[in-house]
Amino acid sequence: MTGDSVTNDVTTRAASARKTPTWLIATITAVTGLFYAYALWNALGNLVQAAQLPTGLNGLGWFVWIFAVLFPVVVWAGAFALGYRRPPHELFLIMLTGLALVAVFWLNVVAYTTLNTASLIG
Repeated sequence: MTGDSVTNDVTTRAASARKTPTWLIATITAVTGLFYAYALWNALGNLVQAAQLPTGLNGLGWFVWIFAVLFPVVVWAGAFALGYRRPPHELFLIMLTGLALVAVFWLNVVAYTTLNTASLIG
């Protein structure tokens, strides 16, 4: 055996030994996913409530609320894609960072819809 093949063999074994268990990945993504789902359900509830107004929503209103519904899903999927092959603590931090992004976006949506309600209806 040459020195390169021994080094590659050791590197391969070390990488396979450090592989994160699937149950841990599923637990981290599921627990953080519940918080993403909370943001999604808030947006969906507000979309339904706004759509039931007597004047209804205009195109901008539909766009804002549908995007607010889809944004947590997109961010969760992106965070999962970035983190599922990383160590568990990095996966958790990536999911938490994505959740912070969703929270800031949600605050922006709430502020915009509260201050500019007239531009979203009718």
